[in-house]
Amino acid sequence: MKFYDCSTAPSPRRVRMFIAEKGLDIDTVQVDLRNNEQLSDWFRELNPWCTVPVLQLDDGTAISEAVAACQYLEEVFPEPPLMGTDAKDRAVVAMWNHRCEIDGFLAAGEAFRNAARGLAGRALTGPHDYAQIAELAARGRERVQRFFATLDARLAEHPYIAGERYSIADITAQVAVDFAGWIKLALPPDLEHATRWHDEVSRRPSASRK
Repeated sequence: MKFYDCSTAPSPRRVRMFIAEKGLDIDTVQVDLRNNEQLSDWFRELNPWCTVPVLQLDDGTAISEAVAACQYLEEVFPEPPLMGTDAKDRAVVAMWNHRCEIDGFLAAGEAFRNAARGLAGRALTGPHDYAQIAELAARGRERVQRFFATLDARLAEHPYIAGERYSIADITAQVAVDFAGWIKLALPPDLEHATRWHDEVSRRPSASRK
């Protein structure tokens, strides 16, 4: 297998952390997003959506999208389980991972990509250009704050996002929180449960895979 990554981007970090939690060593190729290497002809042949991460299998199959790549790794390398252990558990993990992705990760992306000067005309990832919309940046910032509150309420009742066990939902939530902090939307310290959780997951070895 080969993992196409970008060490400065939040989305592939989710897969890096998943790989680390599985204890895997996968050949990695860095894609230079700063210089738009994802839009190059060679990368378009690999992934027409022009995004990272991409997990390329030994038979040449290219799996883009973070959750899809993680799903493959979970099936092939089931230990330790990061996407649930039975039907109910898998459903709860998937539910919370999706909520963290939509309400946290994508909200932070909305705030960032619609405001960053260097992304003018590139408000969305992918092969097509889209204009920035200032109102979407403002909405993204508001959504992030509500995501923080949701995390705190959930973590008041459970040690981890999806319940009693660390999972992909924690990876997605942590990357979302860290990404938000990078764009100056820090987790409020008065959210004690979310802060406790973030401090704990940030000490995991996989968290250093930034």
